[in-house]
Amino acid sequence: MRIISLGLATWLLCSPSAWAHNPITSDGPEQAAALFSALLLVLFWGVYTLGAWRRPPGLSRGLLFHSGSLLCALAVLGPLDHWAKESTAAHMAQHMMLMVVVTPLWALSRPLPQMIAGAGRWAIWCVRPMLPLVRRPMLSAYLHAAAIWIWHTPVFYMVAVENPWWHAFEHLCFVATAGWFWWSIMTRSERRAPWALLALLFTLMHTGFLGALLTFAQNPLYDEARSLGDQQLAGLIMWVLGAIPYLGVSAWMGHRWYRQLQRRMTADHVS
Repeated sequence: MRIISLGLATWLLCSPSAWAHNPITSDGPEQAAALFSALLLVLFWGVYTLGAWRRPPGLSRGLLFHSGSLLCALAVLGPLDHWAKESTAAHMAQHMMLMVVVTPLWALSRPLPQMIAGAGRWAIWCVRPMLPLVRRPMLSAYLHAAAIWIWHTPVFYMVAVENPWWHAFEHLCFVATAGWFWWSIMTRSERRAPWALLALLFTLMHTGFLGALLTFAQNPLYDEARSLGDQQLAGLIMWVLGAIPYLGVSAWMGHRWYRQLQRRMTADHVS
C-alpha cells in the first residue's frame, strides 16, 4: 500500500499527461490559479499519504482514496479543464466528476484517521467544525444544493468560465459541499438512515430538475455563442449520468437499512 501511495503521488508530480493542460502550458492568471489548485490537491494528497505510512488504511480504502485523488487531478488540471471553457457539456462533465465520483470515493475511503495521523492537531482543528454539519444529512444536502444552483445560474456560470480564479473557487465549493454531503450520507447510523435517504432523494430531484431545464431549453442559457445541442448534452449528463451514483447509493443504503430493521424486529420477537 505504501508503494502504491508513493507511486501515485510521484506520477501526479512528474507525469506530463497528468498536467496535460495546467499549470505547465498555461500562463498569466490561468497558470497562477491552476498552480494554486494543484498545490491544494498535492497538500491534501500528501497529508493522506504521510498518514497512510503512519496508520495504514488497508488496500481497498487506500485505493479508493488514491483513485479519487487521481481523478480529481485529471478533472481539474487535465484537458477537460481546457475543453470546459468552450463546451458546456465538458464543463458539466467536470462538475459531475468532482461531485458524484471524486468526493464519494474519498468518503468511502474514510480518510479521517490517516488525515489526523498525517497532520496531527491541524487536521483535528479543521475537522472539528464540520462534525455538527455531517451529523445532519439534510443540512449538508441544502448547502450542496445552494452551491450547485448558484454556480449554474447564467451570471455565476459565465464568471467562472471567464475568470480562472473564480473557476478554481467554484471547484472548491463543489468539492467541499459534496464532501460534506457524501460524508454525512455514508456515516453509519441507523438513526440517521431515513434522513440520509431523504437527502439523497432531494439531491436526485433537484439535480435532475436542473438537468431537465438545460436539456429542454429552447435557447442557450449561458452564452449565445455556445451550441444549444452542447447545452442539451450537458443537461443529459447531469440528469441521466449524474443520477446513477445517487440511485446506486440509495439502493445500497435502503437495503442496509431494511436488513437492520429486520434484525431488530427478529431480536424483539425473540425477546
